[in-house]
Amino acid sequence: MMTKKINLSAFIFFFFILVSCQSEQQNWTHFRGSNMDGHANVETAPLHWSDTENVVWKVPVKGLGWSSPVVFDGQVWVTSAEEDGTEFYVSCFDLNSGELLSEKTLFNSEEPQRIHPTNSYATPTPCIEKGRVYVHYGSFGTASIDTKSFEVIWKRDDMPCEHMQGPASSPIIYKDKLIVHLEGTEDPYVVALDKETGEIIWKSVRPKEIYDPLQPVFRKSYQTPIVVTVNGRDLLISNSSFMCFAHDVNTGEVIWTFQYGDDSTVSQPLFYNGLVFINSGWIFEDGKPNFTREFAINPTGKGDVTETHQVWMYEDEVPQIPTPVIVDDKMYMVHDRGMVTCLDAMTGKVIWKEKLRGNFNSSPIYAGGNIYFINVKGFCTIIKPGDSFEKVAENDLGETVKAIPVFVGDKMLLRTQNNLFSIKSVRL
Repeated sequence: MMTKKINLSAFIFFFFILVSCQSEQQNWTHFRGSNMDGHANVETAPLHWSDTENVVWKVPVKGLGWSSPVVFDGQVWVTSAEEDGTEFYVSCFDLNSGELLSEKTLFNSEEPQRIHPTNSYATPTPCIEKGRVYVHYGSFGTASIDTKSFEVIWKRDDMPCEHMQGPASSPIIYKDKLIVHLEGTEDPYVVALDKETGEIIWKSVRPKEIYDPLQPVFRKSYQTPIVVTVNGRDLLISNSSFMCFAHDVNTGEVIWTFQYGDDSTVSQPLFYNGLVFINSGWIFEDGKPNFTREFAINPTGKGDVTETHQVWMYEDEVPQIPTPVIVDDKMYMVHDRGMVTCLDAMTGKVIWKEKLRGNFNSSPIYAGGNIYFINVKGFCTIIKPGDSFEKVAENDLGETVKAIPVFVGDKMLLRTQNNLFSIKSVRL
């Protein structure tokens, strides 16, 4: 009798483990994945495709947006906007068929701010969980939507930000909070909203004594934060323009700062093997943006840790926009102009470098044992991670791509300038 009870308990335990693993493979909840580390929780991923080959479905997306899709419970959500910034949309598609399930206009703007020519008015990627999707368009609006009824639960457009070059920071979910960054040229800040009501739980404005003397162009930021656990405390790592802040994610209190200076940051922080990795944004020389630095930081400090907790720094062809990915102690980064550098993540030492064709905005993603690099023209180079450059495949979609590829089950979802593709894995 005891043996049967033990076997039943073991069966239930492994059943829930199996369901959890399948759920991870079928969902993609944030920018750069459900863990925001650029890793896809899939066993296989497509290796060969074109605009017609191995395409499960292809659907047009209304408006323009460089945001990436998010996926939950068989739904694919994307945001977009009119090119002139007068209307802001959200669309939901069926994961299996590509059928349009819902499309809404959430916000309107009669006099939208200008944006950088390479940006869009819908660049921030949504985030999603069971029953709710959260969309963010910077100062133009933030909203929560019921994923069953498609009704708006709450929305607000009263959080100001002078973006200067348009919104780009993506929101993240942390327990009962939705965290958004509104870091523009005046009084940059980060807020934690109650995800059920949209009300502000805490707000942290960047210190005026440091930011006010800076030129307005040096105050703006477009990065998406992460949450890490350090010595039992959850920290929001926010690599803002000029300096990085580590907040107590529950209260907004600033625990430590790290200063790197100069222009806006875009690349998302990383956390690996006890270290935080952050990108500086442009470093100026002779009045012109010249290069970007990557830093590895020990996140256990307090106060200003600039001089005390830097582990390493690297500055040769570090990307400004694409976020690196770390696989098995190695960091893979692609510069905006195409140079891929493989670093030892713990020491910052170069292992190899290789030039890829084209320019890059999309961040590399590790999926099915390989790393995917997709350039702005939709040309993808797939490599095997390791001590040397090993090309696995190349594919050309022939459409402009700035979003990251999303991997769920055995498929890849890729948002282009005009369309959303579902591409399948094919075993050769």
